[in-house]
Amino acid sequence: MGKASRKKRQATGSSEQKARRAPFVARPFEGLADESDWVAMREILPAATATVQVVVPEGLQISGRDVPAGEREVTLVSVLPAAMPAVHRDTGEVLVALQSRTSSGDASRDVAQAILTAVVSEPGTSINSVRPATADTPRLQDLLPEGQRLKVEVHEDFGFWLGENATEEQKAALQEMNDTAVPMARVEGAPSAFWCHMSGRSYIRWILSQDEDTALEALSRLSAAGEHTLGEDTDLLGAFRACGLLVPVIEVDPQSKADAHADALSQLQARYMKALEQGGELTAEERRARNGLVSRQVTLR
Repeated sequence: MGKASRKKRQATGSSEQKARRAPFVARPFEGLADESDWVAMREILPAATATVQVVVPEGLQISGRDVPAGEREVTLVSVLPAAMPAVHRDTGEVLVALQSRTSSGDASRDVAQAILTAVVSEPGTSINSVRPATADTPRLQDLLPEGQRLKVEVHEDFGFWLGENATEEQKAALQEMNDTAVPMARVEGAPSAFWCHMSGRSYIRWILSQDEDTALEALSRLSAAGEHTLGEDTDLLGAFRACGLLVPVIEVDPQSKADAHADALSQLQARYMKALEQGGELTAEERRARNGLVSRQVTLR
């Protein structure tokens, strides 16, 4: 084997060694303010946006290109057309989707990778794919100022997709998505609770901000005491796990709207917080309630 070939193999091996696989993180948005709203945008909201300030440190590179250091405004969106991870509009605005096909096992790194890729791209670029994040990719926790709030705006449709110079093809794709969008709205009374209407039925998905095991115990106590619903004609169908958090799903009157449940949800939130403060082992009845909830769980990754 010649010297050139040996050098090439050594360089390739060195590159692969540096690109260490990103470790799996079950609760990727832990440590960010409004963690449960991050989960909502990542997992359940069809049409939503939020603006954040990203601070890029000195000396950061992405795909061999230097990322300009400093503060940059980025618009986070739930989804983009054709499941694109990001868009750098010709106006300079950067849109990054939280729901995209890219998955390294750490959603925080995936979103950060899409942000950095979009920032270094030329204005007017649609980013159709992003290289998988690695263990060396910064996380959102590294790029966002500590304590920055996530102010999520829930939209009725996907109009936020269109820029000033939208094409007819883009407008057609927008209309197609609008026709299939699930109506959804925030319910006041508890953090990160969202009403939605699907197939003639209405539900409230309530994202609990504690770790999933702690939340499950508190919810089991409420269930055993018969205090786990929003009142008459509502039903706790079960819960699912998303990004390390527990999301109870409560069915409500299909004719009702989101604001009709604010007071009842506020009371349920207060009961839940009280249940969190209770210590000690679960009673036999509470354990049965817990087993019933676990048997109806699914996990969103």
